Amino acid sequence: MSSDEIRKLAAIMFTDMVGYSALSQRDDKLALELLEEHRELLRKIFPEFNGTEIKTIGDAFLVEFNSALEAAQCAIEIQRALAKRNADAPAERQIQVRIGIHIGDVVHRGGDVYGDAGGICISMDVERQIRNAVETRLEKLAPTELKNISVAMDLFRIVLPWERKSEVRGHKSAVREGVAAPTGRRFAWISGLALLLIIGLGWWWTTLPHKNPAAPQVEGGAPATPKTEGLTGTRPSISDKSIAVLPFDNLSSDKENAYFAEGIQDEILTRLSKIAALKVISRTSTQKYKSAPDNLREVGQQLGVANLLEGSVQKVANAVHVNVQLIRVATDEHLWAESYNRKLDDIFGAESEVATAIADQLNAKLTGSEKESLSTKPTSNPQAYDAFLRGLAFQGRVDGMQTNITKSIEAFAEATRLDPEFGLAWAHAVREDGLAYMNFDRTPQRKEAARRAVENAIRLTPDLAETQLAEGFYQATFEQNFEAAQSRFEAVRKRFPNNSFAGELLGGLARKHGQWDQSHQFYKEAVELDPQNVFLLSDASLTDVGRRDIASARQLLERARNLSPQNSTVVAILAATYQMTGDFAQAQTLLDSVTPAVGDDWYFAVMPNNAGFLRKYEPAIALLKAQLSKPQALGSSLGGFQTTLADLQRHAGDTAAAAQTYEQARTTVEAALREQPDSANLIGNLAWTETCLGNKSKALELARKAMTMDPASKNTYTGPIREEQLARIEGHFGEKDDAIAALQRLLSIPYGGPPVTPALLRVDPDWDNLRGDPRFEKLCQEPNK
Repeated sequence: MSSDEIRKLAAIMFTDMVGYSALSQRDDKLALELLEEHRELLRKIFPEFNGTEIKTIGDAFLVEFNSALEAAQCAIEIQRALAKRNADAPAERQIQVRIGIHIGDVVHRGGDVYGDAGGICISMDVERQIRNAVETRLEKLAPTELKNISVAMDLFRIVLPWERKSEVRGHKSAVREGVAAPTGRRFAWISGLALLLIIGLGWWWTTLPHKNPAAPQVEGGAPATPKTEGLTGTRPSISDKSIAVLPFDNLSSDKENAYFAEGIQDEILTRLSKIAALKVISRTSTQKYKSAPDNLREVGQQLGVANLLEGSVQKVANAVHVNVQLIRVATDEHLWAESYNRKLDDIFGAESEVATAIADQLNAKLTGSEKESLSTKPTSNPQAYDAFLRGLAFQGRVDGMQTNITKSIEAFAEATRLDPEFGLAWAHAVREDGLAYMNFDRTPQRKEAARRAVENAIRLTPDLAETQLAEGFYQATFEQNFEAAQSRFEAVRKRFPNNSFAGELLGGLARKHGQWDQSHQFYKEAVELDPQNVFLLSDASLTDVGRRDIASARQLLERARNLSPQNSTVVAILAATYQMTGDFAQAQTLLDSVTPAVGDDWYFAVMPNNAGFLRKYEPAIALLKAQLSKPQALGSSLGGFQTTLADLQRHAGDTAAAAQTYEQARTTVEAALREQPDSANLIGNLAWTETCLGNKSKALELARKAMTMDPASKNTYTGPIREEQLARIEGHFGEKDDAIAALQRLLSIPYGGPPVTPALLRVDPDWDNLRGDPRFEKLCQEPNK
């Protein structure tokens, strides 16, 4: 080193004006005026933080500080002063400055300083020194290649308190002019669905007891501020060991790799959820948030957690770069951050290391079995794992049930084809096969696929929570062995208390067994773990609807609606609660507030019912005809939609059109039954169609067959629905004694559907043949009258 060189450790700040060169070309006079004002303002601030101006380079400053903290504080003060100055300045006179800070070994030579510089952005070295010393939040950017730096650098951005959301996104678009920083934030907004995806055992899909065969055939599954509510009570205090994993940014140039970022997030969350000492919020509750939200405290309160994990994933060919940072919500403090550069076949190790590090940071002691579980490598085949992550991504989406279930099945099938020993993939395949079987593919082939999947999962990974849930799911869905299913779910819930899915499934089973209060409690606990899951909230509401606890049901449904305002299924269930109390005008207002998704069975059960209650048929007929113009999209619901249209045509007085539509419905349902002969829902649909075609003996025979296949003695949620349908048929044909006796029983018990109420009996045209009978008129009176 020459005598005029001085080497020292220093913090270096580099600033430059945004758009100065372009402004100089447009208006040289204004550019020089703003340049001088900018220099004067900054030069007043540097000394306040012991900054030494090394040199100016056009519109740029190079400043040295004794510490990274002083440099960062100076940068924040500069931006604060500029924000105050710009607040009253017109757009053409705004002064915007980029600031980069790095700390390292620098050399003073000939009046210049040489060394690495960032591109307010700071390097990881600076972030580590100031993370707990500044009040502002630090946001990690993608690894960025900077000019004259041979390796990509991990950079952070200081999030300034006064920044607007649009400015935050804008700052992330570039580190400095001409150096693009990979971005691509993913917003997972919950939208209206064609069907309300079943996260439970498919108990949402149950034919509404109305004659309406378009009604949902699966059962299963508020205040505007979710953060303060459980099911009906106040959320307990937030544990210091609670955490939510926010959606990871996909920083890959190929946006088709978004599934990979979702899968990595899901795998890290899954590993965390297996640590009993932690409280972990389900992924479905975090999907609506972006990776690095602006208001951490609000997000933490909404999710009921003390800590948030943010992250990003960049996948290039077989290489994967993962960034994660753990943040304490109350203070915005960065507890821990790390970057992982791995090959695809070694990414499992990074996921386990993240979970272990978080447990350590939150002082969550791991048991021996938990340590073993975290270190387990699910497959040694990177292509199989890639397919598995794709399956997870489709499994968690809410923008089209049938399409996503199908794609998820295909992805898990590819994963198990590439690695037949991939037990975790087999376990996930069981759930998707079950959902397909209950909703649109009730074929022997689908049942066989599920049987093969569950057997392989049990053989390969019997101790996994996913396998035990899959086994219970299979027992309940395909074998109707609810006792065995309950045993599996309870074992998972005990061993993995963070598993909200186990609680939801237990809630559904309790409902089927007539344990309605216990069902309510199971759902309450599941909602605490997954407070912003639209499906779970709606599923939980169905227990309260069945109990006729309208206030509690509406509370849950309003929460779901706040999260997904245009979800036509949620709105339809909410409207049904107003029908139950006789407020048909409010029900119609709700139904009119959304555009129904194609094939939304709930909406197209509740909406036509309301048309019948209000005796306003034409708008409903038009909506149904529009749906029926796309028969392929309706799948196995086609016959139900046709029967519903025929019902409205009949009530509107167009008997010829109704008869023709009923004949079409009968042909459709009979064809579906040839493929799915054990479907009580389809048999019930056909029973009502035969009723309206005047075939009394055939209708009664089919209705009783549906009751035998799905008796109330085995399923207290759907069984009474079959009884109500038989009562409607009896009432239609004037069998008053039997119909009224059935209604007396049905009014006294909880069940799904929604159940009959006095308000519904007073207006439903299906009961018109019973009117005038004193016994029926008494049933139409409210209990307190």
